[in-house]
Amino acid sequence: MNELFSLAGRTALVTGGSRGIGRMIAAGFLAQGAKVYISSRKAAVCDQTAKELSQLGECVSLPVDVGSVEGAQALAKAYAGREQALDILVNNAGAAWLAEFDTFPELGWDKVVDLNLKAPFFLTQALIGPLRAAATARPAKVINIASIDGISVNPQETYSYAASKAGLIHLTRRMALQLIKDNIVVSAIAPGAFRSDMNTLARDHADEVAKRIPAGRVGEDEDMAGAAIYLASRAGDYVVGSTLTVDGGVTHARG
Repeated sequence: MNELFSLAGRTALVTGGSRGIGRMIAAGFLAQGAKVYISSRKAAVCDQTAKELSQLGECVSLPVDVGSVEGAQALAKAYAGREQALDILVNNAGAAWLAEFDTFPELGWDKVVDLNLKAPFFLTQALIGPLRAAATARPAKVINIASIDGISVNPQETYSYAASKAGLIHLTRRMALQLIKDNIVVSAIAPGAFRSDMNTLARDHADEVAKRIPAGRVGEDEDMAGAAIYLASRAGDYVVGSTLTVDGGVTHARG
């Protein structure tokens, strides 16, 4: 029971790990004893974040843009060049696009859906060998980072974002039922308002945003880290295909 939330001896890969929610998760994993690889599109930022997080444990930068199948395969190849097994994959890299319905562009659809929905599938596919290798000893984990906007409707006109996150929640269920046969547990997290470059309202106007949250505040780093640690650790081994909502009650208030 003392080891229920420990990640000691485990290896994780977090996409979009250089900032925002990805960085929160990476920091939490490191604090629990995991070796963590982080990946993001911008090499300099990824390298700097890995250097900063290395104060908590072993953190390695693998900068790759996973917005295409080729990118996903390149990241998988880079990881396989360093490790034989992958205990925890966090599909966190994401994008959003805000535009009115009448002028919403195809680019705003393709970029967002490719990164938010397509990339988690094809990166998991590309890393299935290391995940299966880890799963021979104990369950390997895949954690998809969705959003409450895939569960309930955000009034902002982020059409491709909402669709991609709703799709990712259902994709999580479909992947989970297949991969559990290989002792790979797939689950998801649906975050609400956390301070990040993607959620600039929560970052820059937290007090105002908090007025619309039943818990009375935006999410803190520990809230996101705790949810991810739960799913990644022994504590979450029996959570198969489910999405954990971490939003201070916003989804219920919207309903």
